[in-house]
Amino acid sequence: MKLFPLLAILLAGACAQLETQAPQDVEFDLSGRLAARYGNEAFSGNIAWRHAKSADEMLITSSLGAGVARIVREGDSIVLTTAEPREHRARDAEALTEEVLGFRLPLSGLAHWVRGRPSVETEARIDYDEQGRARALEERGWKIDFLEYEGKRPSRMRLTYRDIELRLAISQWK
Repeated sequence: MKLFPLLAILLAGACAQLETQAPQDVEFDLSGRLAARYGNEAFSGNIAWRHAKSADEMLITSSLGAGVARIVREGDSIVLTTAEPREHRARDAEALTEEVLGFRLPLSGLAHWVRGRPSVETEARIDYDEQGRARALEERGWKIDFLEYEGKRPSRMRLTYRDIELRLAISQWK
């Protein structure tokens, strides 16, 4: 039910493209595929994300490349822009993405998790493989399974939170 608004956004914005702007002091820039499942509903598409300590910019597109959502964090402020375009603002990315997109996107923890480590603000349970890389991590109610690595960086992850499952396959790091 929550993903129906997302599908409507996708169809309404099928021809629209959302542009990204690079934040200053970028720590990483990645792209890949994102799949979300919430109950019986599902979404899959692409993700492009630039992360800096002071800001984030994430672009989620459909599998065909149409803009679905642009999430911008500057300090404590989060703005989610849909393809219509409609702007939604909040201080909590997880609640905002669940409300607008139909699935929670744990932006604050995800910046650490995609690098195979817990976030610094909280305590986490973490299991390591024989090479010293994170195999599984539990933090803030999220369970992160690191399914594959390319070198020292995770390339495939599964994140679960209650009845939400996100799969992230990172294809490119900059």
